[in-house]
Amino acid sequence: MPSPRDASPRLQKALDETVETVEKTIKRLLPETNLAERHLFDAMRYGVLTGGKRLRPFMVVQAAALFNVDPSRARRTAAAVEFLHCYSLIHDDLPAMDDSDKRRGKATVHRKFDEATAILAGDTLLTLAFETLSDRDTHADPHVRIELVRKLAIASGGHGMVGGQMLDLIGEKEEFDLGTISRMQRMKTGHLFAFSCEAGAILGKADEPHKKALCNYAYDLGLAFQVTDDVLDVEADPRDTGKPANQDEKAGKSTFVSTMGKEQAKMRAEMLVHQAIRHLHIFGGRAEMLKELAMYVLQRRA
Repeated sequence: MPSPRDASPRLQKALDETVETVEKTIKRLLPETNLAERHLFDAMRYGVLTGGKRLRPFMVVQAAALFNVDPSRARRTAAAVEFLHCYSLIHDDLPAMDDSDKRRGKATVHRKFDEATAILAGDTLLTLAFETLSDRDTHADPHVRIELVRKLAIASGGHGMVGGQMLDLIGEKEEFDLGTISRMQRMKTGHLFAFSCEAGAILGKADEPHKKALCNYAYDLGLAFQVTDDVLDVEADPRDTGKPANQDEKAGKSTFVSTMGKEQAKMRAEMLVHQAIRHLHIFGGRAEMLKELAMYVLQRRA
């Protein structure tokens, strides 16, 4: 979780409430079991319930609130997003990818359990995300459920998160220009951020201008998030981030910092955050938490 030095008291309270309520939903959807395959479910629960900022669930919940969506539906959708996000983290940490021993200050899933179990845990979390969205408890209208499934599939597939990860791997061998780095990060992070915001509008059957405003906000915020991630990789204390420093440099990856320099990267992040906030003007004063989230992304230290 972000610490009080990173988030305003009001935002911190809202983030804490989201963690508490969404994790209750996650635990209901992913209960402990005594079945023979319990090792798999233990790994899934470990991968999802061992910390994390829950920014994507927070965006789902806050965007849904703008359209007076039933909170239980928003929480189920938020849980689905977190299942998918955590699957990606489990797989990213594998020896064939980033080969990470630590995540959120704790042993990664493949280190805590084993590599094969980690692969299966990620696979199962991915499919559980879509199982959750397609369930009638998420929304009574099948058209809404289909749209949620369709949009999450697009955000997370070859033209979204997974495609962005492929570019990330290519970037270890090839030097990328700024445009390619931006495209990669939009795919890796921006698409899932955008879905998290748009999902609230889909649940609320909002009109296109409001959906577009949320998506534009999320794309700018996602890019700002990645820029600050690159900065944190070179200057943050590993005790705050929960992972080793200078991982990107050691892997030979092209980043915003390696391409632009640290100070220019910080300026770009600030520009993106203020641009993201401007997209929320359509909501008047009703999107204050999303605005504060944008400022938190700029100021975070982990």
